[in-house]
Amino acid sequence: MTTTPDPATAAQAVFVESAEHAGPGEAPEPQQQGKQKSHGQFADMWRRFRRNRLAMAGLVVVVILIVLALLQPVISPYDPYDQNLLNTLASPGGDHLMGTDALGRDLFSGLLYGLRLALLVGLLTMLGSMTLGVTLGALAGYRGKIADGLVMRTTDIFLAFPFLIGAILVVRTFGTGVFQVIIALVILGWPTAARLMRGQILALRESEYVEAARSIGASDWRIVTRHILPNAIQPVFIYSFTSIGVAVVAMASLAYLGVGVPPDTPEWGRMINMGIEQVQVAGKDFLWMFPSAAICLTTLVFAFVADGLRDSLDPKLR
Repeated sequence: MTTTPDPATAAQAVFVESAEHAGPGEAPEPQQQGKQKSHGQFADMWRRFRRNRLAMAGLVVVVILIVLALLQPVISPYDPYDQNLLNTLASPGGDHLMGTDALGRDLFSGLLYGLRLALLVGLLTMLGSMTLGVTLGALAGYRGKIADGLVMRTTDIFLAFPFLIGAILVVRTFGTGVFQVIIALVILGWPTAARLMRGQILALRESEYVEAARSIGASDWRIVTRHILPNAIQPVFIYSFTSIGVAVVAMASLAYLGVGVPPDTPEWGRMINMGIEQVQVAGKDFLWMFPSAAICLTTLVFAFVADGLRDSLDPKLR
């Protein structure tokens, strides 16, 4: 009696045999194909990012700023807190590259310390705002109904409140200090990220691949973290780079108004405030011009990087 071979078994045997005799460049394994595809996607995004000259220039400057901030204790010619009342308001040049302030402190050393402080506050504020905003936005978008209404009405309240006034109230409530400034900026910065994430979740939660995952019994946690978030995070990720510059400006504004960091801290906003007091002194405009330029440069380069990321990640712009 002749037995008819199972077509599926025969096909599997042929596939195994052909894979065993395949050459080095033939029929790569599925894992290798996935790695090559992922590598190709990152290479494609990097190629599009490099085409944006402003974004590349911004990325280079961002790297330089981070290196300067990390090496600040090593490369600062003076202690930014040291005062020399015998050498106040010295003009740029000589022993002091950017001059000295009204207390005789080296302005260049103060700028480097302010850079380190600005990047620290900006990065921590971005991480805190994105974590809180993404979590609440995903909850509101995926769950909907009561959770959506509660989260969105809360964001409406925060967004309707003047940002600077709200930051002053929070800082005054929790006290003066860098940590208090970060808390204030996180509290006021998460609603925008939450709204962006909610909108993306609403657009993706009824997608076919989400319905397929739900039909095979995948948990809500797995659906959100493995299937929705990777496709919804791009706008929030792009916004996060812009929010770093916003946090830098917000901290400088608070320091300029006399709240936030302690009065003796070499911070850009505080340095501008002290420089404005000397604006009537002839030739002393550098006291406020240098820290103002530092704020503008830091804000612009992060905005340029965010713009380049948008162009490289948005499939509609490819």
